[in-house]
Amino acid sequence: MHVVTDFPHRVECHDPVWIPMDDGVELCARLWLPEGAAEAPIPAILEYIPYRLRDGSARRDAMHHRYFAGHGYACLRVDLRGSGDSGGILTDEYLEQELEDGEAILRWIAAQPWCSGKVGMIGISWGGFNGLQLAARRPPELGAVVSVCSTDDRYTDDVRYMGGCLLGDNLSWASTMFAYNSLPPDPTIVGDAWREMWHQRLEGSGLWLATWLDHPHRDAYWQHGSICEDFSRVEVPVLAASGWADGYSNAVKRLVTNLPGLCKGLIGPWSHKYPHLGEPGPAIGFLQECLRWWDQWLKGVERRVDRDPAIRVWMQDSVPPTTHYGHRPGRWVAEPSWPSPAISHWRIPLAPGRLTLDGKRRREESAMTLQSPLTCGLFAGKWCSYAAGPDLAHDQREEDGGALSFDTPPLEQTLEIMGAPELELELSADRPVAMVAVRLSDVAPDDKATRVTYGLLNLTHRDGHETPTPLEPGRRYRVRVQLNDVAQVFPRGHRLRISLSTSYWPLAWPPPERVRLTVFDKGSALHLPVRPPRDEDDSLPRFDDPVAAPSIEFTRLEPAHHNWYVHRDLAEDLSTLEVINDNGRIRLEDSGLEVATRAVETYRSRDDEFDSLEGITHWERSLKRGDWDVRTVTHTVLTSTAAEFRLHATLDAYEGERRVYCRSWNVSIPRRLV
Repeated sequence: MHVVTDFPHRVECHDPVWIPMDDGVELCARLWLPEGAAEAPIPAILEYIPYRLRDGSARRDAMHHRYFAGHGYACLRVDLRGSGDSGGILTDEYLEQELEDGEAILRWIAAQPWCSGKVGMIGISWGGFNGLQLAARRPPELGAVVSVCSTDDRYTDDVRYMGGCLLGDNLSWASTMFAYNSLPPDPTIVGDAWREMWHQRLEGSGLWLATWLDHPHRDAYWQHGSICEDFSRVEVPVLAASGWADGYSNAVKRLVTNLPGLCKGLIGPWSHKYPHLGEPGPAIGFLQECLRWWDQWLKGVERRVDRDPAIRVWMQDSVPPTTHYGHRPGRWVAEPSWPSPAISHWRIPLAPGRLTLDGKRRREESAMTLQSPLTCGLFAGKWCSYAAGPDLAHDQREEDGGALSFDTPPLEQTLEIMGAPELELELSADRPVAMVAVRLSDVAPDDKATRVTYGLLNLTHRDGHETPTPLEPGRRYRVRVQLNDVAQVFPRGHRLRISLSTSYWPLAWPPPERVRLTVFDKGSALHLPVRPPRDEDDSLPRFDDPVAAPSIEFTRLEPAHHNWYVHRDLAEDLSTLEVINDNGRIRLEDSGLEVATRAVETYRSRDDEFDSLEGITHWERSLKRGDWDVRTVTHTVLTSTAAEFRLHATLDAYEGERRVYCRSWNVSIPRRLV
C-alpha cells in the first residue's frame, strides 16, 4: 500500500458536523472538504454506517475520504442514528427509519453551499447495502453508487441464512452488533448528555438475534431492503465489488445481470475487505477505480468506465489447502457481457464414488446412504472471511471421512470454471427436516483437497424459501443445490471431488435430529460452468497499485491476537471450536482515546447428541481517555432442542470498576423447519 500525501487539492477536516433529521434527532458526521469548495461547489461522497467514526472505522475513514477529497470531492462519513455520537437508538439493520434518515442526509448535503447538488454513495457491507437500498428509493440527489461486499437479497445471501439453513455467523454477527450497540457516545463531542444517551442505548437497542431467529423463512421482514424485489427501481450507475473469500460474491453477477442501469462487477480473491486493502492479495488500486466512477457520473468527466467489461474476476490458480493466504496466484479475466455466451455448461453424472467425465451413465441404479457425524464441518472456516485469523477452510480430507464423496479421474487437460456450479440430486430422507452440504474440492496428486466452493440446502426449502414444507420420509425428491460463484483453475492431473454431508457444524446449525439421506445416482449430476481461456485475457488493462491517504496515527498499547482452535475432549466425546478475535488496545493519537476490543466465540457439541449444540460469544469493549473510563461486557449463549432455540444473553456496563447497568434475556423461539 502506497500512502499518498500530495493531492491536487488541499483538504480541511470539519469535525463534528451535525445533520438534523426531521424529528429533531441530530446525526454526527465528519467532513473532508477541499479548499475553495464554497466558491466553486463540487460533488459529494457519502458513507453512512454504524461503526463509530470516532473510534471504530476512524483509521480507514481517513485513508479513503481524505483521498477522495484531495481529488476534488466533499466527503462525509455519517454515523447512523443510535451509533457513535449520533442521537437516537439503533434497534436493527436497514429499518425504514435508517433509509428515511439517509434520504434526509442526501437532501442536506445537496443543499450545502459547497455541494454541486450531486452525491455518490460508497460503502462496504452495511454501507454497501444501504447504498443500494437508497438508490432503489430514487432520491434525486444520488448520482452513483459504489457497493462493496453487499447483497441484493437479505435472506438468500446475507449473514443469517444460506439455502434456508441457519448460519453460525448469525450468532457471530448479532453478537458483534450487541457489543457495538452497548458503547456510549464521546463526552468530548456530545457533552454532559453522554451518560443519558448511553443508558437509552443500553435499554433500548434490544437483542437482534432473537428477531433474526424469529424469521427463518423469506418473509416480508427480509424482503424489506432486498432490491431484488424490484431491480428496476435502481437506475443510477452501480460499481459492485466483492471477493471469492467474502460471503457476498454471489450478488455481483446478479446485480450486473438484473440492474436496468449501468452496472459493472469486480470480484477478486479477497475476503470481506475493500479491494485496495484486499486479503488474500493481490490488492488493487480500487480508490483510483472509484475516482474514475465518480468523475464520470458526478462530474461528467469522460473516464470510459461505460466501456469497461461487464465483469472482471480473479481466475484463481490451484493452491494447497490452508486457513489463510497472503496471496492467491491467478490472473484477471473479463466478460464483456453477463451472462456470457463464452460459458458452456457441463453435466457430469454421479456414480458410486465417481464423477463420470465421459458423461456415460450406467443402466442400473445405485442407492448410497449417508449420515454424517455432527462434527463434520469443524474445519469449514467462516461463512464470511475477514482475514483476521485462520478462517478459511482447511484440508478437506478432515471432513471427507464423514461425507459421501465422488471423484473424477485425474484430468487429462486443465479445466477452468467461472460461475456457480450446481448439483442435481435425487434423494430421500428418513426425517421430515434435513439439510445437505455440498462441497467442490480440487484434489492434487498428493491427495490434498482444497475446497473451491460449497453450497447448503435445507431440504424443506426445496421448492422455495417463502413457504417450506416438511419432507415425507422415504419419498424421493429431485433437488438442486447451487454452490457459491467462483472462478477456478483445475490443473491437468488433479481431480474434482464432490462431497455431501448431512451436517456442516458450526458453519450451519444442524437439523433437529440425526438424519440419514439416500442418494440415487441415476438422477444425480454435477453442472459446471466451464470457461475456456482466451487470448484477450492477456491484454486486459492492468489495475493500478493500491494507494490511500494517510491513516490516523495510533500507538499500540496491548498486542492483538487472532486464532482458531479445535479442541477434542476424548474422555467426554466433546468437540469445540474456539475463535479468538482480540484486537488488543490502541491509543488514537488525534483524540487521545484508548480503544480495546476482545471477542471469544465457542461452538461445541457432544458425540452425536443434537441437543448438545451450543454457541457462546463473549465480548469486552472499552474506551478510555484520562478519567473517563467505560467498559461493556456482552455474553450470548444459543442452544437448541428439537422443538425450539433457546437464547440467553447478558449485558453489563461499567464506569471504571463500578457496574452501572445490568440486564439479562432468556428467550425461547420455536424451530420452524430449521
